[in-house]
Amino acid sequence: MIKLDQFLKFLGIAPTGGQAKLMIIDGNVKVNGVVETRRGRKLIATDEVTVEGKTFLVGEVID
Repeated sequence: MIKLDQFLKFLGIAPTGGQAKLMIIDGNVKVNGVVETRRGRKLIATDEVTVEGKTFLVGEVID
């Protein structure tokens, strides 16, 4: 399990936690097709995160 803001940092999409927070609060991130505004949202391996037009399967990135 990983938090949404940590996942964005891990991907390199957001270089800092503050930038990840802003991306999430601004509604630029979707989890399983739904806009997610909670930066502490816990992700599981089957979740799909979409940001900047790209979709990432959590399990494929963090395994």
